[in-house]
Amino acid sequence: MIDRTTIDKVIDTANIVEVVSDFVTLKKRGVNYVGLCPFHDDKTPSFYVSPAKNLCKCFACGKGGNAVHFIMEHEQLTFPEAIRWLAQKYHIEIEEKEMTPEEIAQRNTRESLFVVNEFARDYFVNTLHNTEEGKSIGLTYFHQRGIRDDIIQKFQLGYSLNRNNALAKEAESKGYKKEFLVKTGLCIDSADGNLRDRFWGRVVFPWHTVTGKVVAFNARVLQSNAKVAKYVNSPESEIYLKRKELYGIYFAKQAIIKQDKCYLVEGQMDVISMHQSGVENVVASSGTALTVEQIKLIRRFTNNVTLLYDGDSAGIHASLRGIDMLLSEGMNIKVLLFPDGEDPDSFSHKHNATEFQKYIQDNEEDFIRFKARLLLSDAKNDPIKRGQLIADISQSIGQIPDRIMRFTYTQECASILNVDERLILNESEKYVKRRQESRLEEIKKEREEQTAPSNPNETNVPFPEPEDDVFPPLTEDMLPPYQSYIPSTDREKAEFYIKEKELVKLIIRYGELPFCKITDEKGQERELTLIEYVAEDLQQDDLQFHNPLHQQILLEGLTHVHDKGFTCSHYFITHPNQELSRMAADFMSERYELSRRFEIEPEKDRIRFIVPQQLISYKISFIKDEMKHTQSALTSPEVASNMEEVKKIMAHYQELSQILNKITKRTSRVVM
Repeated sequence: MIDRTTIDKVIDTANIVEVVSDFVTLKKRGVNYVGLCPFHDDKTPSFYVSPAKNLCKCFACGKGGNAVHFIMEHEQLTFPEAIRWLAQKYHIEIEEKEMTPEEIAQRNTRESLFVVNEFARDYFVNTLHNTEEGKSIGLTYFHQRGIRDDIIQKFQLGYSLNRNNALAKEAESKGYKKEFLVKTGLCIDSADGNLRDRFWGRVVFPWHTVTGKVVAFNARVLQSNAKVAKYVNSPESEIYLKRKELYGIYFAKQAIIKQDKCYLVEGQMDVISMHQSGVENVVASSGTALTVEQIKLIRRFTNNVTLLYDGDSAGIHASLRGIDMLLSEGMNIKVLLFPDGEDPDSFSHKHNATEFQKYIQDNEEDFIRFKARLLLSDAKNDPIKRGQLIADISQSIGQIPDRIMRFTYTQECASILNVDERLILNESEKYVKRRQESRLEEIKKEREEQTAPSNPNETNVPFPEPEDDVFPPLTEDMLPPYQSYIPSTDREKAEFYIKEKELVKLIIRYGELPFCKITDEKGQERELTLIEYVAEDLQQDDLQFHNPLHQQILLEGLTHVHDKGFTCSHYFITHPNQELSRMAADFMSERYELSRRFEIEPEKDRIRFIVPQQLISYKISFIKDEMKHTQSALTSPEVASNMEEVKKIMAHYQELSQILNKITKRTSRVVM
């Protein structure tokens, strides 16, 4: 685990202009720098870098943050990996918390396995290009498959000599230990104690992690009469779990981010051929059933997935198996089937890049239309099969986490199948309930595991999160009950939510600054910081922020505001919760919009006026919005038929009216 002091040192040392300049050509513009955004197809410079704030931000796509955020986004690294990347750049020694002997041994083993894999990758590449056997057999095979030399080099394709110990001998002569050659699966320890190569006589495809490390290999035999498996894979190891890896993810990640879409195919050659056709946002599960871990890996870059499958029966059923898993993880899915007898590899060789990409755009189909059309062709007029079809599609819709999306798909499906949408809605809700019950069981199990003694070998967080008794995890069910009538889909668009964000921006920027003096019940005068003033003012009306991250900022800020040297901006921008730190960085990079009569004064000098006005405006807009939705709730048929519920809602409305009157009366007493 990286020590917190080291993390602070790295963040404070990293110069945002220097870091961004490694990847983006920047030009000076006033006190800032500007360049083309590396995160989307930027035609005119919209990526700004502020040396004063040590932050960057694209005002087109919204991405940015501090140096750590930039490296995490650009290189697709985890927080600890980004810290190590910057530490290496600035020659900062990483200080880690004391590790147990078991942890040290585990880390050393993992590093050794990666080193051995990198050696093997280079060995296979060299054999392909610089030996007669490699050129005449391996390189000829790739050329016959229509793969260009630049693509062969890009994917680091190689060849293993047709001798069962060639790699083993070369590795041992270079000093690589037998233990690690066996653990990676590159070699097999035979009964006579000698090492035998696993991949001999085959072309070799390296598998890379998302950061580009070689984690495993897949090799294909070339002899048509060989009495061995066509493909051989590396066995699972301490660095390779098949269910967690996707072929091509390292080469696809930037294209996936820029196009906000990922194409998912079956095989390695499909990925390679599509890259050659100019379609780079593509990955493959490569012969394995799609897993939750693989889906979550894709979701790091996009929520939009198009499944590309062969047009045969196997391809069709493979697409159906993957759809429900993707839906349950909240992905937006489209499906494309190639003509019968074709796959992405063969199709790409018959069409140029423009034709290939146009075919995808013209033929990809929304999953619900695809599945309904496919199952309808099987069911035809058979009522039993038609009933099974409705149940099947309802189950798929029930996998979707978002309630609004479920309803939208229900309407569309009902239209396609010509049935009452309530039938599909009721059926899909059964699966929703089952999933919720299953999730509750998982949460219960996770909590039980958290209370059990932890395994020291599983310590992966960069530094500890705040203690639960200080900052309990915030969830929507912990918010005040009067928020329940505002639909969740409306909240972030509501006026009160926009005003809430403005208040949190002020806390991030100036929360620790002295704001005003008050006299307590004992007649003693004490000084409040801005964040304390906001917290006490909200407490008067029993209010708290709607967004859990906003509320966490308020709670943590209150706890640390009197710590020596504490500033809200630095604390939250370097926070271990990366969603929170990105929010803080984003708030720091936005300009606070005010009326023209205040533009001649610095914002910092106006906070004494701004904050009280923002608080009043926030409260009034929130109460009015809540009253509006409370009135709407009374018109619901379910509520109108339940007199107890009507009384409860009316009492709630009266309570809101009283709060609004109380706030309005206090408005006239605000000090200008």
